[in-house]
Amino acid sequence: MQAHYVYLANSSGIKVGITRQNQVPTRWIDQGASQALAILKVKHRRLSGLVEVALKKHVSDRTDWRRMLKGTPDYVDLKAKRDELLAATADELAVLREQFGTDAIIELDDTTAATIDYPVSEYPAKVSSMNFDKTPEISATLMGVKGQYLIFDKGVLNIRKFGGYEIEMETV
Repeated sequence: MQAHYVYLANSSGIKVGITRQNQVPTRWIDQGASQALAILKVKHRRLSGLVEVALKKHVSDRTDWRRMLKGTPDYVDLKAKRDELLAATADELAVLREQFGTDAIIELDDTTAATIDYPVSEYPAKVSSMNFDKTPEISATLMGVKGQYLIFDKGVLNIRKFGGYEIEMETV
C-alpha cells in the first residue's frame, strides 16, 4: 500500500484532490493549479478516496478547465480553507480513523502552500478547444502553457489528449 495525499488546489476555484506521494507537485502542475496545499497524508488509495468523498460535500473535486484557461484565479488562503474543511468533516474523519486506525489519516498542519506560475504571455478572452481529429493541421502562435494545455492565439489544445499522436511541427 502506498501513501497518498489529500490536497486543496486553486485552478479555477478551490478544489479537493488526491494523489500519490511521489506525484506532488506534478499532479498540481498538470491540473493547472496556481496554488496547492497537501492537507492530509493517508495510508492508501482507498482511504484517500473515502476522505475525498467526505471533503467534496463542502468543496468541488473538479476543475473548470475553461475558467482555468482564462487567467490566474483569485488568491485563496488555503490554510484557512483547510482548517474550515477539517472542522466541517471532523466527525466523518473520526469514523474513518476508528475504522482504519488513528495513524491512517495524518493532518499536515506544517506544510507550506505551493504557488505555481505558468509561462503565459496572454490568456484567451474566449476559450475554444482545438482538436487534431477535426483539424489535422493547426497554424497558430503559442501564447503559453498551463497545465496540460497549450494556449494559442486561435484556441487551446489539451496536449495530453493527443499523447499517442505523431506530430510534425514547424517554427517560423
